[in-house]
Amino acid sequence: MFDLRELSRRVVAAPMAGGPTTPELVVAAASAGGVGQLAAGYLSPDRVRADITAVRAAGTEVFGVNIFVPESEPVDPDALARYRAELVPYARNLGVTLPDVDDLGDDDDHFDAKIRLMCDERIPLVSFAFGCPRPEVFAELHRHGCNVGVTVTTAADAEIAGQAGADWLIVQGPDAGGHRSVFDRRTSPPTPPLPDLIGEVADRVELPIVAAGGISTAARADEIRSLGPVAVQVGTVLLRTSEAGTKPAHAAALADPDRTESVVTWAFSGRPARALRNLFTDRFSDVAVAEYPAVNTLTGGIRRAAANDPDGINLWAGSGFRDAVEESAVDTITRLG
Repeated sequence: MFDLRELSRRVVAAPMAGGPTTPELVVAAASAGGVGQLAAGYLSPDRVRADITAVRAAGTEVFGVNIFVPESEPVDPDALARYRAELVPYARNLGVTLPDVDDLGDDDDHFDAKIRLMCDERIPLVSFAFGCPRPEVFAELHRHGCNVGVTVTTAADAEIAGQAGADWLIVQGPDAGGHRSVFDRRTSPPTPPLPDLIGEVADRVELPIVAAGGISTAARADEIRSLGPVAVQVGTVLLRTSEAGTKPAHAAALADPDRTESVVTWAFSGRPARALRNLFTDRFSDVAVAEYPAVNTLTGGIRRAAANDPDGINLWAGSGFRDAVEESAVDTITRLG
């Protein structure tokens, strides 16, 4: 079973669902001496299998796959209907017809099939976001040689993950870009600084820690690793690299001098996520509802129609977004390692 402490460069490329993480990015992370993780979120099992095949065909054997844990609480249709009504005029201006609330039920994102795929493919590293799986899931993955991690935002969640069978933890601080991996989508993400969170988790759980959130420079990476984590996980700083599949409008916004602020919003997906502030977040953050994954499906047509408009899409970004530059991910990871 692969151990993260064996990395020659103590950097993990974050699994960024929705396009930014590609097989090429995962391969680049390995080439630099770190490790990458494919993002299985939103993808069919067949597509995930194809991405795994592509990574291995490039000669990379040590890599991970990240899976979303299904929601434990059902979607509230009344809340969803209220948010849909707020979105209708905006969608209509884009020529988008929003799906009906009755068509926006709960979705487990092919969770069981993806677990079977991890076992069949004997993936070296498997990580989870949005919650902690049942202990039997860890046991099954362990039987197939997988080293399993859970993304946590509190020491209490770290204890839950440790008791369930996690081998390592991704400890995610408040400066992280994209989705905050709170176990309860209706809670506001915690705000203690990453160094404090690392200390709290280490005091309560004796597991290797990969630290994440706003790490975008070599100095910051060194500082965080000096606190005890076996590695740092980086995502935003990779978004403009040549191997990433980031939308051009998103990549350009990261370098736009007029965009100076990031916000945490439920507006795009129904789960809290940090993004560059834009017109969509200004207009809908205050009326958004915590109804993932239904909100993510609800806004999907809007985001596709506005794919080239940085004011209409989710510009996921951590606090270090200004440090993302156009270069190979190999160079970025080498510099941070």
